[in-house]
Amino acid sequence: MTLESLEVADRLLRYVQVDTQSDPYSTSFPSTEKQKNLSKILVAELQQMGIEDAAMDEYGYVMATIEPTHQRKVPIVCFCAHVDTAPDCSGTMVKPILHNNYNGSPIILPDDPTQIITTDAYPYLKNFIGKSIITASGKTLLGSDDKAGVAIIMEMASYLMKNKNIEHGIIKILFTPDEEVGRGTEYLDIKKLGADFGYTLDGGELASFEMETFSADSLVLDIQGVIAHPGAAKGVLQNAIKIAAAILAALPKNEWSPEHTEGRLGFIHPNHIEGGAETARIEFLVRDFDTTQLKIHAERLYAIAQKVIATNTDYSKATVTMEVKEQYRNMREVIDQHPLIVEKALAAYKLVGLTPIVTPIRGGTDGSRMSFMGLPTPNIFTGMQAIHSKHEWVAVSDMEKSVEVLVKLVEII
Repeated sequence: MTLESLEVADRLLRYVQVDTQSDPYSTSFPSTEKQKNLSKILVAELQQMGIEDAAMDEYGYVMATIEPTHQRKVPIVCFCAHVDTAPDCSGTMVKPILHNNYNGSPIILPDDPTQIITTDAYPYLKNFIGKSIITASGKTLLGSDDKAGVAIIMEMASYLMKNKNIEHGIIKILFTPDEEVGRGTEYLDIKKLGADFGYTLDGGELASFEMETFSADSLVLDIQGVIAHPGAAKGVLQNAIKIAAAILAALPKNEWSPEHTEGRLGFIHPNHIEGGAETARIEFLVRDFDTTQLKIHAERLYAIAQKVIATNTDYSKATVTMEVKEQYRNMREVIDQHPLIVEKALAAYKLVGLTPIVTPIRGGTDGSRMSFMGLPTPNIFTGMQAIHSKHEWVAVSDMEKSVEVLVKLVEII
């Protein structure tokens, strides 16, 4: 099956120009009001397609229903993507560039010529010589994470609304805010959504299918030093900043970190530090596919921090405390109880000519939390590459193939 005249690339080029960056330090929901700007656009476009119930709620969630084309009772499926982009790299004034007939040479991004995308750095790019890819211009991320997913779902909706001869049941569409800051499902009403299961469109390489994520905790070390006036500090001052630095320096150098792990290996990752001479705070991400290992990672880290203080007489009166919060859990614990939704997706892949690549996600999706909320939700590819960076790119043909998968999947269901 080949879907003719797809406009998925045009959709992505439009959507990425809307700044939707989320903010991990905001206390509002969504964390940035500007995320709703894209959500409003999506609602209007869905309504223009003829999807009358498309709406955004006060929290920025967009829900819509594609009505069935037959009367048989079949499961209700939801397709989900998130509108926000990562705080890791600027998402303001994104200037997308469509590179038609890519010739394989290094791509020098025009707004910052030091940003160069090459096939050596990204071997997957070699698959698209002679095809079209989309990049940003060098000063921002692109935002294909996850606006490629948004564009794919929107294109599927448009195609189905124009082709009522395709038999399918009730289809729910969900666009969420704040996925990138781990809060994408915080106010989601699963009962209102009304689906039996779902699929996120938040994956990478063509034909990849993900039904397993990290389990994740956030961890904070609070360091209490001893303050004194610098002019009278001898024998008194115990500097919390230096203690924090000593703890970080004591971490293993060649293991147990994102820089030195791959595959199924877990890690701890210091991702924020703040404070002063009296108190300091180090924030960590704790990740592992085996949920039971999270506690072990936390205990190991705390033992390192305590040892730093206990073995240095300059820190004799300082203290360190640890707080751990659950973020999300490996969705495979839920997906394994629903093998049929995996079977249907993989069958759709094969029917559009793809050999499925089933891989774990070294990260998480909205599907991680939704699965534990009662909506088992594995993850389908979009083609996005080099995400959260100025080198982010996506192949148009990957997005088009993902649309094909969704159309075939709703027929199978």
